[in-house]
Amino acid sequence: MAEGLYASQPAMRPRGMRWGGLTVALLLAGCSGVVPRTQGPGPFAPPPRGPTTAQPGRLPNEARDRVAVLVPLTGAEAGIGQSIANAANMALIDSGGGALRITTYDTATGAAAAAQRAIAEGNGLILGPLLSPDVRAVAPIAAAAHVPVLSFSNDVDIAGRGVYLLGFTPTESIDRVIDYAHGRGLTRIAALVPNGLYGRRASNAVIKAAEDAQSTVVSMQGYDRSPASLAVAIKKLGDPKGYDALLVADNGKIALVAAPLVRKAGSSARLLGTELWNTEPALAAARPMAGAWFAAVSDSLYGQFSAKYRARFGKGPFRLASLGYDSVLLAVRISADWRPGTPFPEGRLVDKGGFSGVDGAFRFGRDGIAERMLEVKQIGAGGMTVVSPAAQGFGG
Repeated sequence: MAEGLYASQPAMRPRGMRWGGLTVALLLAGCSGVVPRTQGPGPFAPPPRGPTTAQPGRLPNEARDRVAVLVPLTGAEAGIGQSIANAANMALIDSGGGALRITTYDTATGAAAAAQRAIAEGNGLILGPLLSPDVRAVAPIAAAAHVPVLSFSNDVDIAGRGVYLLGFTPTESIDRVIDYAHGRGLTRIAALVPNGLYGRRASNAVIKAAEDAQSTVVSMQGYDRSPASLAVAIKKLGDPKGYDALLVADNGKIALVAAPLVRKAGSSARLLGTELWNTEPALAAARPMAGAWFAAVSDSLYGQFSAKYRARFGKGPFRLASLGYDSVLLAVRISADWRPGTPFPEGRLVDKGGFSGVDGAFRFGRDGIAERMLEVKQIGAGGMTVVSPAAQGFGG
């Protein structure tokens, strides 16, 4: 095990913390002078073998609540996993969470083995894994030990029975953008959905969102993520005058391919997108995307988070790194009610008032899926502008 002792923070257990948007902004704005004292390689060097541990403050180990971060630190997803782990440790430092001891385990060498080791070493809460198959491997092991799992996945089928999803799911973003479109008179919806599991979930979400908004789904076509297949699917949508909004339920790169094909087919429909568009900066430079709307978590604090991350680690974070930061803020808040050596108070996760972090307000339902407040953004030549802000919190 490689351990790094970070610069001293107040060695005290926080009481009654509630991380609001303002508090998170202050965390991001402050603490910039806290520089980690590291042992071993830097944050983007090959990680050491075995788990790594961050320990702010000076409380003895037996007085700390132990939290495991399970992410890929080697292999194809190592960049994302390391970014999440870095952000988690950054949140611990920023919050002065001296009552927590965070240890990071590599799931790329075996998620089940990582979970078994984390539980054997006394961790009472698991943050992660990132990938759906890894969550499926970890879930029964964690459940047998009565250790909750806060996963960074967006696979809603794995939620429940002690597994909570922090990942961004398509259902909420589709519902939000279709409702917004309805409010602006766009009620005839067409949709392009990729073949496969994500597409099936997106299709169901489109139908339900249209029903809720009292709009009509006039056509929906699947495709296999090739330009030729997209062109065929767009043609099969039918009369381009028959729909006034077209949802492309896929990532931004696919939207960049689809948009010119849609215009070439003669459609002037408003393009709609999902949370997957939020990670594609090239959208703003594409003329066929002008005026498109999509729903995603608010970026109002992410810019501060990204700048602070870059200053600390010398490189910008992956977009999903915010999940690592927010999950630790949540754990720090609940640690006020978590006595070391006792099970994590899982009931505190289902809080009607919710939590707040870099990605705005969120709360877990009884199904274990994070409900989030989303904003609607419009794509234009000057970049992306917010046309409908996210709500700041829940009504209770």
